Order: sequence, then C-alpha cells, then structure tokens
Amino acid sequence: MTHYLDHNASAPLLEAAREAVLAAMEIEGNPSSVHRNGRALRAMVQKARRQVAGLVGTAPDHIVFTSGATEAAATLLTPHWSMGRSSLTMGHLYVCAADHPCLLAGGRFLPEAVTRIGVGPDGLLDLETLKGRLAAHDKAAGLPLVAVHWVNNETGVIQPVEEISAVVRGAGGILVLDAVQALGRIPVDLSTGLADFLMLSSHKIGGPKGMGAIAGASDLMMPLPLIAGGGQERGHRSGTESPALIAGFGAAADAAVAGLNGFSELAPLRDRFETELRRAAADVVVHGFAAPRVANTVFFTVPGIKAETLAIGLDLAGFAVSSGSACSSGKVGKSHVLEAMGVEGDDGAIRVSFGLGTGWADLSALVDALTPLIGRMRAA
Repeated sequence: MTHYLDHNASAPLLEAAREAVLAAMEIEGNPSSVHRNGRALRAMVQKARRQVAGLVGTAPDHIVFTSGATEAAATLLTPHWSMGRSSLTMGHLYVCAADHPCLLAGGRFLPEAVTRIGVGPDGLLDLETLKGRLAAHDKAAGLPLVAVHWVNNETGVIQPVEEISAVVRGAGGILVLDAVQALGRIPVDLSTGLADFLMLSSHKIGGPKGMGAIAGASDLMMPLPLIAGGGQERGHRSGTESPALIAGFGAAADAAVAGLNGFSELAPLRDRFETELRRAAADVVVHGFAAPRVANTVFFTVPGIKAETLAIGLDLAGFAVSSGSACSSGKVGKSHVLEAMGVEGDDGAIRVSFGLGTGWADLSALVDALTPLIGRMRAA
C-alpha cells in the first residue's frame, strides 16, 4: 500500500472527472462540427467553461482552455497585446524569484526585459522592492506586466495578493496570478478586481493531466495568441479542443467548489503532523512556517540528511512524497525557492502535500516511518 502524499505535484483523478472524460470519449466527432455529434461535444466544452468560470468568479467567455498552466504562462507573458483593434505593449516583465519555472522563463519577453523580485526568509514577496521597481519603470516602453504565484507550489506560502494588486494598480500595471496551487484550496474570485488574468491547471484539483486555462477578468484586453491557426477558443488559442480533458476539468472544478470549506479544515491535520515531525527530529526546519500557508502543504528539511535520499527511503517504505517540486522532469538539486528564501546548505527539503481523502492515519504512518529512517541515516 502506498500513502500518496504528493497532491501538489498532481492530485488523484476524481471519479466525477473520470466519468466526464469517458462520457466525452464515447462520442465521435470534432467539437467544431455542426452535426449532432459535434454539437454534443461542443455542449460539453461549453458546460465545462461555465464550471471553471464559476470556480474563479468570471464569465464563461473569459475562459480560454490551454494544454496546461505552462502554456497559459507562455501565452500571457508577452510584450504583445491587443485591445479591440488597437495594439498594446508591455514594456517589462516583473516576476517573483520564488515563482514556478514557467514564470521565471519569461514567456515571450527577451531576458533583459525580465526582472526578478526577491522574497524574504518567510517566502513572501518583497513589496518594497516591487514598489521601487515599478516606480522606476519606463512607461514610454510600455506598461509594466507583473506575474506572481498566488500560492507557492513547494512551501504552500500564500502571497499577499491584495497588497501586490494595490501596488501594481497604483503603478498602472497589469497583474497575472499563477493560481495553480490556490485553486480549490482557498477562495479565488476574479470579480473582485484582484487580478487581470489567472493561470489554471486541471490536474492539481483532481482533473485530467494535459489541460489548463487562462481566466480573464474581462476580454477587452488579450495577449496575442501563442498558437495561431483555425481560430478555436474565439481566436485566442487555435487547435481542436479536447472535449474529454475539458469535460474532466469542468467536473473537477465543480468538485473543488463543493470541497473548498473542507479543504480549509485540513489545517489542524497539517499542524498536528508538524508537531509530531519535530518529535521525530527536534532540529527539523519547516520552511515558510511563519507565513500564511494553504492547509495541505508541509515543506521541511532534516539538517544533515539529503532530501533526495530521504525521499527514496520513504518511497521504499510506501510513501509518495517529493524532494522539492515536480515541475522539472528528472530535476535533482537545490530548490530555487529555498535559494530565493536565503536558506543555506544543500540538503534540500521534503514536500508533503495532501488532500480531502487524506487522514491522520496516513500522516501518522509517515512519522512512524520517518523516525527510524532519520535515525539510521544519521548513524551511517
């Protein structure tokens, strides 16, 4: 039996999402076709568009389906935008040093047009530095574009997005929030005017892999398409839609709406686990502990023990956890998030992330496995 404790990498596929995927796969056709089959598939796509829009507080027409959040980032992070028939230029991109690599890559901006804003030891964005950078922004070159993760995928730290939004709005900038790890974990509502765009991912909330979305507060201003062609998704993302993956995303979005309150109630489980973890290793360091965090994530270092080695030992003992994030295939090495937080040493960290189906028995068993494992590794 494997205790699956790696939900931030990918949440288990929900039964409702599985059923939606299979139902769509039973229908032959293309959702752009006008015959009965095509109309049935188009109806599934539009239903899912409403479901995802309902989860994030925007209109269905403001949802653009993509292959995932990485494609959403590559689409949104561009100097080239349109507003109606007029063009609009973003002069510079500002990202957080602890952001996901798909943001740090800078999208379609040249490297010299990307500035990384640091974080403090708690993992929170340095607001004063952001203010200073935006105050010095050359508006003649175009508007400032700020892209920041809402919830960190490694630490679970929640960024002060209301304050970030106020700074960006005050500077006349555009704000993109990576809401991948926020979705389904904390309330996300674009109707409040918090951000201009969100990046979303299906498989982080129990939907199928290979599906994501851009969610806009409006459709008055849009990035120039990354993928051009047949004009699907109202011209914002060409290519035949995948009704099966989209339908699964929609079903997962409905489940996330229903489970939001229950997710917040996982915090006592997380806190109890951290207490027991410190009994297993008194010197354990929980990263981001002092900052607001989502209820399902614990990112910790056991000094003197390599996280990769500990993760392998836990895997052999039947526990699926991560040493850092799973955002880069085959990646081994120190977390860039820990580097941004100023954490010294190269031991790395273990990420434990769970969901509504996780009970104390899972986390208690993990502590029971960790205690002798740490002892053996320190004695070696």
